[in-house]
This record gives sequence, structure tokens and C-alpha cells, in this order.
Amino acid sequence: MKVALFSCRNYDRQFFERMNTAHQITYIENPLNPQTVPLAAGSEAVCVFVNDHLDRPTLEALAGLGVRLVALRCAGFNNVDLAAATELNMRVVRVPAYSPHAVAEHAVALLLTLNRKIHRAYNRIRENNFSLEGLLGFDLYGKTIGVIGTGKIGAVFAQIMLGFGCRVIAFDQYENEDLKTAGVGYTDLPTLLRSSDVISLHCPLTPETHHLIDAEALAQTKPGVMLLNTSRGALVDTKAVIRALKTGHLGALALDVYELEENVFFHDLSGQALEDDLLARLMTFPNVLITSHQGFFTHEALEQITRTTLNSITAFEREHSAIPAECVVV
Repeated sequence: MKVALFSCRNYDRQFFERMNTAHQITYIENPLNPQTVPLAAGSEAVCVFVNDHLDRPTLEALAGLGVRLVALRCAGFNNVDLAAATELNMRVVRVPAYSPHAVAEHAVALLLTLNRKIHRAYNRIRENNFSLEGLLGFDLYGKTIGVIGTGKIGAVFAQIMLGFGCRVIAFDQYENEDLKTAGVGYTDLPTLLRSSDVISLHCPLTPETHHLIDAEALAQTKPGVMLLNTSRGALVDTKAVIRALKTGHLGALALDVYELEENVFFHDLSGQALEDDLLARLMTFPNVLITSHQGFFTHEALEQITRTTLNSITAFEREHSAIPAECVVV
């Protein structure tokens, strides 16, 4: 099957070239959007990532080129107009569980780094500054960790926090019985917000969760709360968290995703000025830690992403019903 793989980076090509034995893949560095659709000419499928735009105009243009399959190299599908895909009889598949441990462990790494200020200590030591002033953290043991979203990633994060001796509370429409047995207490969102010392987001981006953490939500939190987001950038209202950081109500912020990340993350902008004023402002705070959508980036996760994506494409080519149900979005 001929596949156009958009938003391609060297690591994508490395894994797909090593594991692909059945398909003709064209690797395209550009993101997919209405302007770059012509690059998919001659392909029956497109393979895309989190910041590719698959709105109605893009899907209609792809259908006009004969594209029948959209294969997402990620779990989330908020960047796809599913109604338009259904109308155009285009199948949409994803990678539902590439490695929940990769993202959950990255969230823990952000938490530990931000709390104990490892990033600041590292830079100090390299300048022969061995002072401990300004590096004071807190014991995680006994603290209340609020987990919003207890799907595969949130569940792993919660289990890790239980291992640290934390009290873990959670909010989700669907309660995980195994987590409850392990000691996680489910509660409503307002209670979680006002009770947690650390809040970690592990939910999908939907119209209902857009700006879930806004000024109103932040006002309900404990003074000095730490907020982690490794899910989707638009779960957090960036302007609201900047205001909360300025007042000191938000004690610390760790982001692996950002609501305006599309033209920044995954790019080397070291030779130019950062045009995003909100991101630039966030980077001025000493209690803010940002990574560039790195949570998924482990060998195991990339291998699983590649394997699942290729298997879905092969199954679609042979027989639509052969695609694993959990991989099918439309």
C-alpha cells in the first residue's frame, strides 16, 4: 500500500524503515494541512501525528486524491474531523496504547525534577556553584496527589505515586476498580482540586475538557499546588496559569504539552527569536519546567507505535474488519 507519512522526523523514518516490509512509504517532513495535501498524491493512506490538521477541507482534499485511510501515530484523535471522515467513507485508525509507562514515567520525572530543582542544581554545578540556596523541595511521602483521568497512562502514574507512599485521589467518569483496590480514592473534581498538593492531567482533549484547568479551577486549588500536564496542551488555559504563577498561588508548573505547540515543539528554533509570547513568558519563571512533547519518546513506545500503525495499514489493505477494534476510530 502506498502511504504518505507526514510530520516525519529522523526517528520516525528509522523505526518505519527497519520494521516495514510490506508498504511503499513516502516520508514527508511537512505537517499535513490543506496546503500540503498535494504531497499525498498517489497515496492510498496518510500516516500523521499530533499536530497534523485533518479538518474537513483537508479530508475532502485527501479523498479527492484517493486516500482511504488515515493512520494516526498516536492515541489522541482530537485533530481529526471524525464526522467528515465518516461522510467521506475514510477509515481512521490510531495507536491506543503504545506505552503508558513511557508517558507516566515522564510525568514522574517532571515532578521529581521540578520539586527537587534538579534542573537548576545541574546548571549551578556546571558553573562551580555548590550553594543549596533556593533549591528546597518537599517530601512526596504522605502528600496528596490528584490524578485527573485514570485511563492506561493515568493508572500507571497513580500506581507509581502509591509506591512513593502518597495519598492518591482521582477524578474520572469511569472508575478503575483495580486502582480502587490498590488504594486510590475517587472523588469529584472540585474536591480533587482543593485537596491535592500535586495535580497531574491524564485525560483526552474533548470539547468538555478544553481549558479544564482555567482561572476558576485554579482558584479552587491549594496555594502552592504543583500542576503537571503530559496529555494535551489545551487542557490548560495558559493565560490563566501565567496569572496564577505571577500571584504565587500556583506553586510550580511542569508541561510536556502546550496549547500553541504546533509551530514550536519538534522544531529546532535555537537560531532565532521565539515568537510565541506566552511560551516565552512561561520560560521566565524559575518554577516552570517545560519539555517538548517528549513523554512518548522511548525506544519501546516508538517500536510499538510503528508496529501497531503498520499492522493497521496491512489489515486495512487486506480486510477492513481485520483491524483490531481498539485501533479503529472511524
